[in-house]
Amino acid sequence: MLSPPVVRAAVVAAASAGLSSPGRIVLVGNPNVGKSALFGALTGTYVTVSNYPGTTVEVTVGSMPVAGHRTPVVDTPGTASFIPVSEDERVTRDILLLDEPSAVLLVGDAKNLERTLVLALQLAEMKVPFVVSLNMMDEAALRGIVIDTTRLAECLGVAVVPTVAVRHEGIGRLREALHAPRRGLMRVEYPEAVERAVAAATSQLPESPVAARALALMLLAGDETLTGWLRPRLTPEASGALEAVRDRLHRKGSAPVAYVIARARYESAARLAADIRSLRSPPDDAPAWRTIDRYATHPVWGVGLLGIVLYIAYLFVGVFGARTLVDLLENRLFGEILNPLLIKVADRFLPWSVVRDMLVGPYGLFTMALTYSLALVLPIVTTFFLAFGVLEDSGYLPRLAVMANRAFRVMGLNGKAVLPMVLGLGCDTMATLTTRILETSKERLIVIVLLALGVPCSAQLGVILSLLGAVSPLAVVIWAAVVLGVIVLVGRLAARILPWRGGDFILELPPLRLPRAGNLLVKTLARLEWYLKEAVPLFVLGTLLLFIADVLHLLGGLERLAEPVVTGILGLPRETAQAFVIGFLRRDFGVAGLYRLATEGRLDPIQIVVAAVTITLFIPCVANFLMIVKERGWRTATAVAAFIFPFALAVGGVVGLVLRSLPGALLR
Repeated sequence: MLSPPVVRAAVVAAASAGLSSPGRIVLVGNPNVGKSALFGALTGTYVTVSNYPGTTVEVTVGSMPVAGHRTPVVDTPGTASFIPVSEDERVTRDILLLDEPSAVLLVGDAKNLERTLVLALQLAEMKVPFVVSLNMMDEAALRGIVIDTTRLAECLGVAVVPTVAVRHEGIGRLREALHAPRRGLMRVEYPEAVERAVAAATSQLPESPVAARALALMLLAGDETLTGWLRPRLTPEASGALEAVRDRLHRKGSAPVAYVIARARYESAARLAADIRSLRSPPDDAPAWRTIDRYATHPVWGVGLLGIVLYIAYLFVGVFGARTLVDLLENRLFGEILNPLLIKVADRFLPWSVVRDMLVGPYGLFTMALTYSLALVLPIVTTFFLAFGVLEDSGYLPRLAVMANRAFRVMGLNGKAVLPMVLGLGCDTMATLTTRILETSKERLIVIVLLALGVPCSAQLGVILSLLGAVSPLAVVIWAAVVLGVIVLVGRLAARILPWRGGDFILELPPLRLPRAGNLLVKTLARLEWYLKEAVPLFVLGTLLLFIADVLHLLGGLERLAEPVVTGILGLPRETAQAFVIGFLRRDFGVAGLYRLATEGRLDPIQIVVAAVTITLFIPCVANFLMIVKERGWRTATAVAAFIFPFALAVGGVVGLVLRSLPGALLR
């Protein structure tokens, strides 16, 4: 709940971020309706992504040409109602409440008309000017759904524009409609007791950017998040009168007031949808896609299809990205051309050894930070983002969630958790951010712990697979079995220990389709921009810390402290202590150090497996740790790291004992 000072600070900060700029357009809509794709089509780019003031929820701000000038456009989190039940939904409601937008663009899924109309009815109650973008019209047509958008516009009293955002269809008409948005005309009739309570409450409410009727309905439905906004605007008498109205209504009703209000809205939306929607036989122009669709979630054939998809993704990311492209960039471009040239230039023009070592030494900003971030990590991240974008745009990712639901239930999660877990294979930091799609705090915390513990990022994964692949396929199997077993065990224990309730699994399956190259390119470039802006500076910072620690001889001290643990518990050579110390700052740096020792023949096969398991389960990297701090606070982030560090060492030690006790040369 926002307290009055936080609300006032949020208004000021929002204005500086462009969230409450005069004349701005605000995009709202249910989750998964193509809102972000439409935002990209309207603005042409992702301009600013920042946290909404007072929260950890990110809001995207861009601009579009309207009437000859650039107008700010705000893309809000998806919401099912403007009576919020989550932080994401509260942010969307607050953007409408804290300042009056020039227009609200309601983005709806044409296949699920009732859900869109429920939001449209609420916007009409708020008396805010809005336009409806009925998106995914192509998917509706594939299902034989026909919508009379002209009739719908007449009923709502606002412009309704059919769109296909991923193809930029209808964008021109939508821009024109946003020049002159209108307030909705349709009104929901609630039961008589609710209407009397609304009439009594509106007389006590202050002026606001939304109509008093809408505010009254929010309060009567039990929206406690409004308290902080209302308190400084109400006299004690008005506040008491509102409490009395709400209490009387709650005492009289046999059903919860929130349910009564929601049911009335849905019934109105359903009647309107039935009036303007018709069905016909869907066109039979994509039988192959429908066949694949049937098999994608089949309990038997779906597993086989999943295996094929993952294998193709492995070939593209793990082989082409992590081997071919990394070899081309790291070994040839940087190793044979750029780094030797930079070292020669530094030797000639930099007489100060400290400055030279900081730039091109063993922990140099060029020879380590940029080499690792641009030559080792960038090609892997790029191929992963492309592969992930294909899974997203094709519609297969939700089907992957359905297939994973049963397995994730073992860990107290549902199939939605597979999305951040898969994204973690690209970057755990970004994946930690996407845990917001999960409905409950319990699920978000479990996934954050599992990401930090056992999901290797693409940079780390590529080096680990190369490290283990040089031993034998069995080494890869053992490593994967241990890591997956640990993830399941820790997830199951966390589900039992954490007190909160898990969420329900409700997920809509969009139709399968071929991804469009243009959309895939824009999405990948946006993610790479995030990587270059957010992740690369952390590589530079981590390398600089390593350099300073080396100059101050701190690394040697940390390595000496780590040697008894590394040699005693893990049974590894003392030289590996350096790799684990570096792993405190970047786990992929640590894996690269182990890879170097392995190629030099200083690790036997069992030690390679033990080292790979331990470094995979090691404490999160600096970037991931800071993201956990951002999402959950310092206390939780520190607790996660304090649990993972000794746990990883314990698992590595047990793996070593088991492998050494087995008869015969299992890995030798």
